[in-house]
Parts: sequence; C-alpha cells; structure tokens
Amino acid sequence: MTDTPAQPLTGHALIQDYLKTLDGSPGVYRMLDAQSRVLYVGKARNLRARVSNYARPSGHSGRIARMISETAGMMFLTTRTETEALLLEQNLIKQLKPRYNVLLRDDKSFPNILITGEHDFPMITKHRGARKDKGQYFGPFASAGAVNRTLNQLQKVFLLRNCSDAMFSSRTRPCLLHQIKRCSAPCTGQISKADYADTVADAVRFLSGRSTAVQETLAAQMQQASDDMEFERAAALRDRIRALTQVQTVQGINPRGVAEADVIALHMEGGQACVQVFFIRAHQNWGNADFYPRVGSDIEAPEVLEAFIGQFYDTKEPPRQLILSHPLENPDLMQAALSEKLGRKVEILVPQRGEKAELVEGAARNARESLARRMSESATQTKLLAGLAEAFDLPAPPQRIEVYDNSHIQGTDAVGAMIVAGPDGLMKGQYRKFNIRGDDLTPGDDFGMMKEVLTRRFKRLQKEDPDRSLGLWPDLLLIDGGAGQVSAVAQIMDEHGVQDIPMIGVAKGIDRDAGKEEFHRLGKHPFALRRNDPVLYFVQRLRDEAHRFAIGTHRAKRSKAVGATPLDDVPGVGASRKRALLAHFGSAKAVSRAGLEDLKAAPGISDAMAETIYAFFHEKG
Repeated sequence: MTDTPAQPLTGHALIQDYLKTLDGSPGVYRMLDAQSRVLYVGKARNLRARVSNYARPSGHSGRIARMISETAGMMFLTTRTETEALLLEQNLIKQLKPRYNVLLRDDKSFPNILITGEHDFPMITKHRGARKDKGQYFGPFASAGAVNRTLNQLQKVFLLRNCSDAMFSSRTRPCLLHQIKRCSAPCTGQISKADYADTVADAVRFLSGRSTAVQETLAAQMQQASDDMEFERAAALRDRIRALTQVQTVQGINPRGVAEADVIALHMEGGQACVQVFFIRAHQNWGNADFYPRVGSDIEAPEVLEAFIGQFYDTKEPPRQLILSHPLENPDLMQAALSEKLGRKVEILVPQRGEKAELVEGAARNARESLARRMSESATQTKLLAGLAEAFDLPAPPQRIEVYDNSHIQGTDAVGAMIVAGPDGLMKGQYRKFNIRGDDLTPGDDFGMMKEVLTRRFKRLQKEDPDRSLGLWPDLLLIDGGAGQVSAVAQIMDEHGVQDIPMIGVAKGIDRDAGKEEFHRLGKHPFALRRNDPVLYFVQRLRDEAHRFAIGTHRAKRSKAVGATPLDDVPGVGASRKRALLAHFGSAKAVSRAGLEDLKAAPGISDAMAETIYAFFHEKG
C-alpha cells in the first residue's frame, strides 16, 4: 500500500501556516494563486497581526473570501517603517496590477507651463514630463487644452516669445506673432533686455497668484500713457488688461482661501467609482480631470480613496494640501508618506463647512455626473458589443477587439498600428505601433507588412500571456481589407497555432463608399449590414480610429526621419552637441568634411569628442 501524497495547503490553512514564520515587523505582503500570479498586495504595520486576519474562516466580505480561497502562496517583504510599506505597496500595485486591489487604470501625466532659464530672453511654453529643463514651472494643468488656452491669453498679456532658441537666434526680422501683437520680438531687438525681464517678472507674478499687483501695474502704465497722449500704447495696455481678465474668467473657480491644493472627490455607484481631481494653484483653478479606478461592489470609500491617492502621487509631486470628500483609513500615515516624498509638509483635510467644503461639493457633483455619463455610455457600448456578436455570429460579445492598419508612402517609413476597444470603449493605453523592419518586403506590400505586424504581436502574446489568463488576448480581430487579407491573416495565425480567434476583414465595398462596406470571414460569403445599422457605425468608428492612429504614427516617423542627420549615429553626440555642431558648421555634411582642428574649435566640443567625430567620418572603411 502506497502513501497518498499530501495535498498542498490553500486558503485559510495555508495562511495559518505562514503565521509561524512572521513577526511584528512592518512590511508588504503578496497573495498568489496556484499559477504564482499576484492576487493582492497589502501593507501592514504589524505583518503577523495583519495576516492573521486572513486566517479566520469567517467574517470576510465576498471579495476577500474569494481572494482567500484562491490563495496558494504568499510573499513577504519587511520594511523599516509603515510609511515605507505604504509607498512600496502602491508601487507594487501599479507594477503588478493585482486582481483584488483597487487599481488606478489611467495614470497619465499632466502638462505644465515652463518659463525657461539660462537665456537673456526666456521662452514661455508648454511642458510635459520630468522637470529636467532649467526654468520656472507652473502647474499641473488638467489638460493640454487648459494649458493652451492659458498660454494663448498670456501671450496677449505679456508678449513673451514661444519660439525655440535656434529659431530665436536665426531670425532677422519679426515673425507673424509680433505683427498680431502676441510677441514683443526680442529676437530682433524690438524690446530691451531690461523691459523684457520686467514682463517675465509680471508673468511669474501672475502665475504665482499675484495677479492683482500685475493688473494694478498695467493700469498705472495705461493711465500714464494716456496722460502722455501715447494713445496707441494706452490702447495696447488696455487690451493686455482685458486679456488678463479673460484668463481669470476662463479659470472659473478662483478660491480666496486656498493657495495650493488638489481637491479630490469620490462618487461610487453600482460597483463603479469616479474620482474627480481639481488642481488649485496660486489661488487659481487650473482645470479638473476624472478617473475611474477599478473597484468592487463591497469596497468602502476610504479604501478606494487611499489607494487612489497612493497610486496617483507615486509619480507626481503632491501639493501642500489635499482636500478630500471622504476620510482615509490611515490619514496620518498617508500624510507622512506624501510629506516625505515632497520634502515639506502635506496637509490632508476633509472639510465640513466653508469655502473648502464648497470646493469639495463642486468636485463631488462633477464626479457624480461624470460617472452617470460613463455608465450610460457603458450601457450603449454593451449593446453595441452584443449587436456585433449577433451580426458576425460570435460565440459571445467580445471583451477585447483589436483593429489593425498599415500606413506608408510607396513603402517608405512604413508602420503598422493596432488599436483596442472593449466594454469601456477605446482602450488607448493598449494601443501599439510597429515599425516595419522587413528588409525583404517589396515597397507597398500590405500583405507582407500585416504578416510582420501579426507575427510580432502573437509571438509577444505567447510569451507574456501563454495561458490567456491576463486578458491580453483578443476575442475578435478587425482587419482593413477583403478576402485576400483575411486569408493571409488566417495563415499567419495557423503558423502560430492560433485558430480560435474570429477575424473580420472590412473592405470598402462598391465605389469605396462609406456605408457600403463588405465584411469578409474565412470560408464564408461576404455580406453587408444595413446602412443605418448602429453596428455598422461602430465598426466604421473603429476602422477610422485605427486609420487615424496609423497615419499619425507614420507622420511622426516621417517627420523624425526628415530631421535625422548622420550626426545621430556618432557615439556621444546627443541633442545639445548636435545643435552646437550644426550652428557652428551650418550642416551635417560640413561637419563630416571638417578637419580635426576645426572640430576642436567648435563650442562645447572637447578634444576627445572632436577625435571621436573625426574618426567616425574618416575611418569607416
């Protein structure tokens, strides 16, 4: 008689067994399923005490009970403090995207206004990303549109330049912006360095919230110009004051008692959540943005808000105040973590009355209305996906549709594009572009390009999600083309052992007229949908979005290629040295022909770098 091997522990019993190895240290724990996929990431002031809660067989919400039942392993990492544990927890959640955590799905960066430094005549411009360039930053603004509107008005008020340093140095006469009174044309000496510096100082004062002082200064200058009978100058100053007032009007809410804060309000309904964030800087409203974190029906508001804040500020600089609609589970801990990140105190408030409470109420109303719109759109999307499944005989409404298109000009700068759509509409974070690399392709070979794109796509899927458990595999492929394209795609999928994903070719049909599209499926006759069928419009929108994305990607690649020079391939020559060399020699060809001593004489080029450049162009053989 042989012994039956013991079954591995899971669920409560497994967690109880782990308790033997834990002490009271702070840290982060991960719960894993049978395939070692992360189900949940949590933090703890005392790991043993926190994990012991999961060892209890009852008293859990439905979500936590399901998670415990799926747990087949755990991982632990101790930290020195609970604050470190909180920061590590949110970082791991963003990286691993566990199924049972609240997850911020759209973690975009926000634009700023930058007034550049290290130039006699600073430039005012929009900036997105890390603050690496020297200068003064003002933001964040909620959207590029909010920045562009503000910049447009600020140009009218302060007449600061927005051209690049290279363009500035090459101008011999004022540009169009000077003619339409949007720039003071420092490039051609139309304004002195001192006067320009005064306007920069005014712009900084305005963006720092001291707009009253700026208006008073402009009003005094206008009155003086009028007294001196300089009526043209007085009219120009009047127009600048009006533009300044317009900026403040567009900004809407401009709280007197709040200098710098993010107002964050949460609304939850039907197992969904919307978080609305208003950016208040320098007593001015710089716009708002909405977010839809992944939540469950049995999660409480404090947990959702705490998870959102932790993930939102993981890559962003927090303001001095967070004004919230709901209290957090651990407000002191979050406050300490954000203060440590910022290097100065961050205050977290949940106001009950006064101006701050009114700000929260406004943000909460926006969150409520935004979630209602999203739920309405989601219901419409659900109907469209069901209609798509019925029209194309799919086994179920697709949860992930991938649409492919190519773009090129006679085979040059060829790119492939993939867009993704699902129950929540277009999933722009999942879009992918493919630089076509096939050297053996005939220019304009759309079949060959599609083969390369799909081969790379399915190879990646088989590597990243071999058992199709992460939701990365499509339920439906839409291909721009007819029977030939569908047949070619089917062959590619067969080569990769993928035969269970439906595909549809969308061909323009008679006279290439929108509305007369023909749909092609493998082994079936082509057919068309009624001209006013909502499913037809839906497919047209998907195809047009794929085409838009492909064209945009192609144009960006072509633009980059136009600006490329042989200098891009020289080791150690980055953007700054490239600009210096082009400014000194006039062209890349002149650099390639320059002698070693001439290269050493170029500004910013060391002797060693000059030798590297010279060797690159003269010792290739």
